[in-house]
Amino acid sequence: MGKIIALVNQKGGVGKTTSSINLAASLGVLKRRVLLVDLDPQGNSTTGIGIDKAEIKKSVYDLLIDNATLEEVVVKTKFKNLCAIPATINLAGADIELMEKSRLEPGFVKGGQLKKYLSQAKEVFDYIIIDCPPSLGILTTNALTAADSVIIPVQCEFFALEGIMQLLNTIMLAQKNLNPTLDIEGVLLTMLDNRTNLGLEVVEDIKSYFKERVYDTIIPRLVRLSEAPSHGKPILAYDPHSRGTEAYLNLAKEVIERNGN
Repeated sequence: MGKIIALVNQKGGVGKTTSSINLAASLGVLKRRVLLVDLDPQGNSTTGIGIDKAEIKKSVYDLLIDNATLEEVVVKTKFKNLCAIPATINLAGADIELMEKSRLEPGFVKGGQLKKYLSQAKEVFDYIIIDCPPSLGILTTNALTAADSVIIPVQCEFFALEGIMQLLNTIMLAQKNLNPTLDIEGVLLTMLDNRTNLGLEVVEDIKSYFKERVYDTIIPRLVRLSEAPSHGKPILAYDPHSRGTEAYLNLAKEVIERNGN
């Protein structure tokens, strides 16, 4: 059985989508079967792995409103062992539509739609990576309900811990009310600038707070990492010899090791 890992942080600009794309691609290179689920209405994970939105017939939106099967929405990418469930702009209105359907249709659970389908995907894929939107609404609730665990990307900057308590509270509420087995997979430090003392201080603060949950791998701030998605490629395809490629491959190895496989 596969494992569902959601990358969650309600703050934007913390490297969540970059990490979702590159962790998924790196796990694929390490011979794991991977499904990347784009749950962000901006659809950046979708374009970041080279999927043309104009050619998408069914998306994650259709799963959420019960308008498609899992097989209809999964797209094979050109990268090793990596498939995806893409997102399009129609996902932006999903919150309202899910609330309306739950009001009108008995038995329709607005926060549990994704779990119903991704439970099937666990039989096919080793890892299912969910790129969550930068909010704590119904879409993220669906991710937390479906996930076995979460990775929290934290930017190595001054306001790093701002909002983390709110996020942890949301995770605890999800554990209590929706998904009692939900666990924190790990905390991922991103966008580290080694030239500043501030970045290194933040690393120490995060490690003292989260302790062994913090990954040894720290993602550096690199121009090549920010360039890669605009070319529709993960960093390991865009620049195989980049420090970013090395970092995400190391992260993938840590994820595999922590899961004992």
